[in-house]
Amino acid sequence: MSARVCFVVGARPNFMKSAPVYRELGALDPNLELTLVHTGQHYDDAMSDVFFRELGMPRPDEFLAVGSGSHAEQTAKALVGVERVLREREIDLCVVAGDVNSTIAGALAAVKLRVPIAHVEAGLRSFDRAMPEEHNRVLTDHLSDILLAHSEEAILNLSREGITSGVHLVGNTMIDSLLEHLDAARARRSWEQFDLRPGDYALVTLHRPALVDDPVKLRAVTDGLIALAADRPVLFPIHPRTLRNLQAAGDDRRLRDAGVIATDPLGYLDFLCLEADAAFVVTDSGGVQEETTA
Repeated sequence: MSARVCFVVGARPNFMKSAPVYRELGALDPNLELTLVHTGQHYDDAMSDVFFRELGMPRPDEFLAVGSGSHAEQTAKALVGVERVLREREIDLCVVAGDVNSTIAGALAAVKLRVPIAHVEAGLRSFDRAMPEEHNRVLTDHLSDILLAHSEEAILNLSREGITSGVHLVGNTMIDSLLEHLDAARARRSWEQFDLRPGDYALVTLHRPALVDDPVKLRAVTDGLIALAADRPVLFPIHPRTLRNLQAAGDDRRLRDAGVIATDPLGYLDFLCLEADAAFVVTDSGGVQEETTA
């Protein structure tokens, strides 16, 4: 009987981190039964479906429709859904990536059923306990059997926490995705649709609750972007959560009045192109920071 491997994804960073591993496993052993589970933590086309298409991944075998909600709601719904998939499909290995709520939900569901867990991007640490993602990644590492670390520093972090077994240095799979798709992304000349010129504009992304859910901090960042827009074009693909908070404060209008180019979230290739050709990037995203320094 061939082994059954389940990949649990739910948010944009998961897709880029998981795609190279998913494809390589399938190529190494065509007899593997791969199951792709999308929890639906990011649930509209711009936030998920377009990423599967552009990363060359199949449509998910299971869609759990978790949607938005509190951390507890998202984690609980994903936990129940992943548990069902693991049971029904008799999964032999559960692969999770990164540090979002879907990551810890997949790991918890698997460990309760004694299904081995592989964690892509194990050992990453911010050492900021105020970040929900820090708790997700630490707990997931301590539940995992196979820890796929992106750097020597990550391996050292794991060792400090007493984790030395099952650790493998594999590199940064998010950057694997970037390098694979960068030429195709730049060929799209995505800046043309916004009447921008390469090297002349700033690209902005904001999504972390600690920032966008704090009216004082969000207003301060808004004021900064308005000042920046007086100096150069500013392109701002706005996360749904951020947009709701900007609208509640009336700051979406202030940004547009200042000339900030606000747009819906972008697909993977369009964003890569705009990121590569920007003068600089303003972001609270760890993944975007990794991409800009690759």
